[in-house]
Amino acid sequence: MKIKKPIFKSKNRPPIRVVIVGGGFGGIKTALELGRRPEFQITLISKTDYFLYYPSLYSTATGHSVRESQVALSRIFQNRPISLVKDEVTALDAVRKLIHGKNGKTYHYDVLVMAMGSVTTYFGVNGLSRYAYGMKSIKQVRQLKKHLHQELTLDNHLDKNYVVIGAGPSGVELAGSLVGYLDWLKKVHGLKNCRVKISLVESAPRVLPKLSRRASRRALKRLRSLGIHVMLNQRVNEASSDQVIINGRPLKSHTVIWTSGVANHPLYKKYPETFQLNGGGKVAVDEYLRAAPHIYVIGDNAATVYSGLAQTALHDAIFLADHLKRLAASQPLRPYRAVKPPTVVPIGPNWALMEWGWLVMSGRLAALVRRLADFIGYDDVLPIGQALGVWRSSFKREENCPVCLRAIVGARATVNLTRSKTTG
Repeated sequence: MKIKKPIFKSKNRPPIRVVIVGGGFGGIKTALELGRRPEFQITLISKTDYFLYYPSLYSTATGHSVRESQVALSRIFQNRPISLVKDEVTALDAVRKLIHGKNGKTYHYDVLVMAMGSVTTYFGVNGLSRYAYGMKSIKQVRQLKKHLHQELTLDNHLDKNYVVIGAGPSGVELAGSLVGYLDWLKKVHGLKNCRVKISLVESAPRVLPKLSRRASRRALKRLRSLGIHVMLNQRVNEASSDQVIINGRPLKSHTVIWTSGVANHPLYKKYPETFQLNGGGKVAVDEYLRAAPHIYVIGDNAATVYSGLAQTALHDAIFLADHLKRLAASQPLRPYRAVKPPTVVPIGPNWALMEWGWLVMSGRLAALVRRLADFIGYDDVLPIGQALGVWRSSFKREENCPVCLRAIVGARATVNLTRSKTTG
């Protein structure tokens, strides 16, 4: 793809208007990298007023603080010369260099950075969108937690089957964490006779299919050691309020959790004259991540080698910010180079699987690496003090249920009493 190089620098030129669409890793990091440079005027448009830390949603869904998954954008950009706009982009005019928002406003740009992230797709499976619980937003996570409490407390003699669909990182993380969380709920609520079964369903022949076979085997062994029923080469055909059909066979369940299926943002399909899409629906970009003159696409939306990972979105943002600085200063340009990031998947308490190149590591050490990786992820978008505070919140339990709250308060009181006796 050959796109004519834009020229920004000229004498007495006003600041370059950079409009960034998307409040995820890529959009935020691009804004932070450019925000202190006087030659740029930055506007970030996000449909929410907070940053969602997707890697920790499984943890928030299973009893930990919402603070680890949601950070206000105003907090991230405080004391930064960046204009924040809560809006959703609905239309684009590449010729006139402007975009339109859902709230009726129009935004003019010199440079447009598209970092809109992916959307959930159910692949046309009947009933999934209505009956399956999602894991893509704080609202969905809260709905799932509320449902888990209701299911365990309504009838303590009913056998329960919780079905997690998708054995990618999100599904594996959730299934592993769900084991301990459901056991904790049963203990707190005194449900001694309540049996629970967790099934993990995957259409591919192995779990974590994007990782190596060696890593997949370790993950499978760990999942089974936790008592999780792993179903491979199984496709979901239909879902209803009390069952899910898998490979033509019904599986009774009131709790189906959909962690699979993402598609590129539908806006790109509306403008085939501007965006070229590959077979997977992602946007083709050149060696500078440009999709069209003055339009850059990064993160999940771009057809790059490791697209879809948070680390890739950050890498793209750092590259693009440097690229735009070079354009503004008429310096030589450097082409984009994809970098394969490490993958660390926690599976149950104090255990994780890590793969980086040829290295595959599992156990407690990998779990510590994941903890460190989460802190680095927060530090990429927050000042170090705030990043530390958010990271520490991941160790705290958070519940709305009165019974669970009493148990949490009691546990904290016991810990404080023990500490007091020890220090005394």
